[in-house]
Amino acid sequence: MKKTYKYRLIGNKTVFGNAMNWLDLCRHLYNTGLEQRITAYRQNKGHISCYDQIKQLPELKVAFPEYWVVGSQVLQDVLERLDRSYKAFFRRAKSGSGKVGFPRFRGRNRYNSFTLKQAGWKLDGRYLSIRNVGRFKLRLSRLITGEIKVVTLRREASGKWYVCFSCDRVPEKRLPESDRIVGIDVGIKSFLVDSEGGKVENPNYFRQSERWLRRRQRVLFRRVKGSNGRHKARILVAKAHEKVKNQRNNFLHKVANSYIQNYGTLVFEGLAIKNMVRNHKLAKSISDSGWGAFYGLCDYKAAEAGRQIIRIPRFEPSSKTCSECGVINQELRLSDRQWVCKSCGTLHDRDYNAAKNIRRVGQTLQEKTYENAQSVS
Repeated sequence: MKKTYKYRLIGNKTVFGNAMNWLDLCRHLYNTGLEQRITAYRQNKGHISCYDQIKQLPELKVAFPEYWVVGSQVLQDVLERLDRSYKAFFRRAKSGSGKVGFPRFRGRNRYNSFTLKQAGWKLDGRYLSIRNVGRFKLRLSRLITGEIKVVTLRREASGKWYVCFSCDRVPEKRLPESDRIVGIDVGIKSFLVDSEGGKVENPNYFRQSERWLRRRQRVLFRRVKGSNGRHKARILVAKAHEKVKNQRNNFLHKVANSYIQNYGTLVFEGLAIKNMVRNHKLAKSISDSGWGAFYGLCDYKAAEAGRQIIRIPRFEPSSKTCSECGVINQELRLSDRQWVCKSCGTLHDRDYNAAKNIRRVGQTLQEKTYENAQSVS
């Protein structure tokens, strides 16, 4: 299986200056390649392929000798990245769904990474050496397993540098088999409620930091553009946002690990999160909760541990259905946190009832899948 490891980079001003120079050159190449494609289309409605642009790299190095310090594979990856952006643009235009989003020219704050593949780098214990850049020390929080295929250096808005190692053939860490199945209903007031009555409160990291962030943002707004004071204020804002992101990610990892460790099958509701955040009354709370990131973490952790993830149909009336008798309460509103079933008289907590229904539907889907597999075999 594939896995990516991310570590903080430690170094002096020289190596970070060299890395920043590479980043600027890569950004310049990206913008040049984009301009070349736009010009070709405007002049004769022609199309320049990624292969054609890569063939022109030796000529570029002759015209601009500063590009000789950057590895050839790094420059090729920049043009491949541009090609992926173009293909994604045409795919969105063809489907006609959402914003089309033509590839844009990248400013200095909008291009923050470069990628090396087989050559140009060496990992020696806690140290990463990159040719023509220098030697970095890694904050090696965990050991790397598998075969490293791609190395990506990324600069965050806070000014910190990180390295990501994308690895193949990572050994699976399978957990002992478990027949336990749990339904999970994510929410805003409580982060989640499960079908066994467990509840995880929502830490609301962004909401808690909002006052401080607003204050830092006002300071940034008052600083003169291009001044050293504005640069420092921008770094403070970026670090505050990075802290919120790290707190949220740490929380999501812990919750996901807890459920993966204790249950063999996790059942979720198939939510259309992108559509839900269009509701401006709920968008901030949904984004702060991090449902999408939580689903993604559970997916990859389940694959690694040999667990099963089931998503029930998105329009399943899990909240409105009585988990005791199965009658659907069509009058239930979003503001109703508790309700009484008119058929059997059971008092329901909205989220707990939904989690039990999610588990029931997921178990039914699991049994049908097993029966189909048996009939095929």
